Amino acid sequence: MERFDRKKHWETIYQTKDITDFSWYQPTPTTSLEFLKQFNVSTKAKIIDIGGGDCLFVDHLLDMGYTDITILDISATSLERAKQRLGNRAKSIKWIEADVATFKPTEKYDFWHDRAVFHFLTDEQEISNYLETAKQNINPTGVLVIGTFSEQGPKKCSGIEIKQYSESTMTDRLKMFFEKIKCITVDHKTPFHTIQNFVFCSFRKLQAV
Repeated sequence: MERFDRKKHWETIYQTKDITDFSWYQPTPTTSLEFLKQFNVSTKAKIIDIGGGDCLFVDHLLDMGYTDITILDISATSLERAKQRLGNRAKSIKWIEADVATFKPTEKYDFWHDRAVFHFLTDEQEISNYLETAKQNINPTGVLVIGTFSEQGPKKCSGIEIKQYSESTMTDRLKMFFEKIKCITVDHKTPFHTIQNFVFCSFRKLQAV
């Protein structure tokens, strides 16, 4: 059986669809912005957006005065589209083309944001790799925010099986390294006028005793 080529899949998706053709499209990422506000994240904080390629979260971060932003995406096409959209503003962003399951950061972050990437990791080793990387590369006072499809949400996205989470299953999966701060469920209205239910959870690193 041929191994699924995740990068090829996402390159094809981004080469054949417009930004508004994606179910996850949001002109204003309200929930993500509310987490920033809740934690009073400094405009000088190091922020990384996992899978943030052709999404508008970065536009809002720039508008709000954030100055140390990293965007990671598996798709080069996705990143290039974002750069084209941002024009000169793209020069102030750090762009990383990488699969988060094998990502090796070179700096530590104060705010690690992941809306709808974590749930694409269904292999236990990849999930463990992701969490180990986050643990090692989030500052002691930093915040991790993950949004995934809930148990009431879709079971697939962009033709790929995903792993659904609830507040309890996400908290349980992260409890080795992270302490839950808060979880909420959110109904996302897609551009096709359907509803997708998400669970968003925020965490801090467990401090060594």
